[in-house]
Amino acid sequence: MSTARTLDVRGKFCPIPVMETSKAINEVPVGGILEVLATDPAAEPDIKAWAQRTGHEVVQVEKAEGYIRILVKRLK
Repeated sequence: MSTARTLDVRGKFCPIPVMETSKAINEVPVGGILEVLATDPAAEPDIKAWAQRTGHEVVQVEKAEGYIRILVKRLK
């Protein structure tokens, strides 16, 4: 899946990953994918809740070695 932008928040903890995701999604065109790389285990549920609240969609979550890769689709 092609991504429009990558946000690397590895090593940062709540609430930074979701706050940075909220800012970065505005730099992605509607329909585009923001790739978020995070090490904070709370990033996955936080970003999922934020996406639902703001009208975006988490399309994929992958657990890689030492970090989580979250793909967020900008819907509006």
